[in-house]
Amino acid sequence: MLPDEILEQLNSEYPCREPQIQQLAALYNTHLPSPSLLVAHGLTATGKSSIIRSYLELSSLPYAIANSRECITGRHLLERTVASCLDALDEFYDETIDRRPYARTENLSSLAVALGRMLEGRGKLVLVLDGIDKQREAPYTLLPALARFGESIPNLSIILITTLPIPLELHRPGTPHLHFSTYNRNSLLKILGKDPPKIFLQPPNEEQFPDYTPDLAAEDDAWLWGRFIATVYDALSKHTGRDLVSFRLAAMRLWRPFVEPIVQGTFGTRDYSRLMVNRRALFQVEDSVLDKIVADNNNLSANTNGTNGTVVSTTPSTKRRIRTIAHDLPYYTTHLLIAAYLASYNPSRTDVTYFMKHTDKRKNKRRAPSATAGVTKSKHRKISRHLLTPSPFPLDRLLAIFRSLLVESVPQVADLYTQIATLTSMRLLVRTGGVGSSDVLDPGAKWRVNFGWEYARSLGREVNLEVGEYLIGGVD
Repeated sequence: MLPDEILEQLNSEYPCREPQIQQLAALYNTHLPSPSLLVAHGLTATGKSSIIRSYLELSSLPYAIANSRECITGRHLLERTVASCLDALDEFYDETIDRRPYARTENLSSLAVALGRMLEGRGKLVLVLDGIDKQREAPYTLLPALARFGESIPNLSIILITTLPIPLELHRPGTPHLHFSTYNRNSLLKILGKDPPKIFLQPPNEEQFPDYTPDLAAEDDAWLWGRFIATVYDALSKHTGRDLVSFRLAAMRLWRPFVEPIVQGTFGTRDYSRLMVNRRALFQVEDSVLDKIVADNNNLSANTNGTNGTVVSTTPSTKRRIRTIAHDLPYYTTHLLIAAYLASYNPSRTDVTYFMKHTDKRKNKRRAPSATAGVTKSKHRKISRHLLTPSPFPLDRLLAIFRSLLVESVPQVADLYTQIATLTSMRLLVRTGGVGSSDVLDPGAKWRVNFGWEYARSLGREVNLEVGEYLIGGVD
């Protein structure tokens, strides 16, 4: 067993992992024999690789680590394993081993011969193969052969670090397994609460706040950080980021926007309830748990509204709330959808006014509104057409409006009926009449659009057409 001081150091560095550290201390030490094979398994971000590496560094045992993620092929892993073992022996015994006999390691047999030759006359060596279950182009006999190496090389002890237990793939009964379980809520809060970040990147003015000492600042940091990470876990990480890495990343992304009102002097360091109400928008979007290749400089920033002092987050998700789904549609298909929207929201009696291309020589004399009409208009407030339910329209009216929107003539290659059927399959157009007919484009059928004003306006701007000018009553 290791000294108590080393065990306490490991337990303080890796909290909530005392059982795993105790098992490693019982299996690997300089005085007692170690198992020839150990499988350490656990999900992502459970501390497998870090704890095993730190333990072997403090245990004064010669060890070599080969990371399978860094190896392209199975032969690359074998050669990397031999090179790591030679480097570990050179460092531990303070000597230089001739590398020429170990220049080529083409298969598992040559690996066994190389390991047996370099360990002959030496003590115990611990070989750690990290992520061996994710090795690319690995031989089929890789895991069973590694499980049998201890039978021919007594002073070699192998640790396989995997995501899941692999007892059936080893073809060897009685292999010990060390499980690194996932961290629960209390463990995550304890680990992340050890090193709280600072609220103030620059200390407050000593003349204005002479009583705010560094000790008091550290106490406020720990107090606010502990409550903050509990809120982050309950709001976001409980459902989307349960491992330690994603939880820490989400908390660090939200920390600076969260404490910004405190830095600005709007709230105090202990006004957590008021701060939560003011910053609740940060916990209602998913940007803190989404990984991006290109970082956004304005990500998770905040703006203050001058009317009531409330802070509104300007995260990308809040900006995307007003956006709609965009489709990469052809030119004439876009005009078809615009015509369908106008046919659904404009009464048929206004088609002559909005879509007639020729000029009528007769002047349309309109009577001036009477006083009675003015009273009626003031009593009944009209609702904008785009806020109502879309009305069904026949197919011939759709085609008439479509042709009136185009300045040029429609070429023969544009198969309009096929495009209408395609838009129906995309649920952008919905058939409301003629359901009993087997023909999708039955002339007796009626249609309506299945999208709103925002999408129609975006379609119009793609083809330089202002849809609001053709909509009766306009758009506010």
